Amino acid sequence: MSDSFSVVSDLKPKAKQVNLKFKVISKADEREVSSQYDGATHKVAEAVVGDETGIVTMTLWDDQISQVEVGKTYVLKNGYVGFFRNTLRLNIGKYGSIEDSDEEIDETNMENDISQRVYQRSSSFGRYNNRRFDRF
Repeated sequence: MSDSFSVVSDLKPKAKQVNLKFKVISKADEREVSSQYDGATHKVAEAVVGDETGIVTMTLWDDQISQVEVGKTYVLKNGYVGFFRNTLRLNIGKYGSIEDSDEEIDETNMENDISQRVYQRSSSFGRYNNRRFDRF
């Protein structure tokens, strides 16, 4: 895993090992969902996070929801970029971690919301991990 940091505007579909410093702009109320994998009930919430280059929606699961507060700056290590309804979502994931940042982000670029870009699958063949995504 690299110790270099990405910026929001550089996040790309299916990026892995993402290290990012971000400020939490907003956090939606949590809701309960049933897992399609194990049938268990989980809590999920979305947060809008950003830096001076843009904002992105981050999906938070279970204990991750209480780990972030609106207005605070954090460091994501080893996260990844996934999709939900053909739009980008930043995820902490099973192997990622989030911690308080020793630097505050004062300005965020609210005009560049990369989660508003819609992608479509360019191929219907192969498994999810082998599919390419293109912008509409």
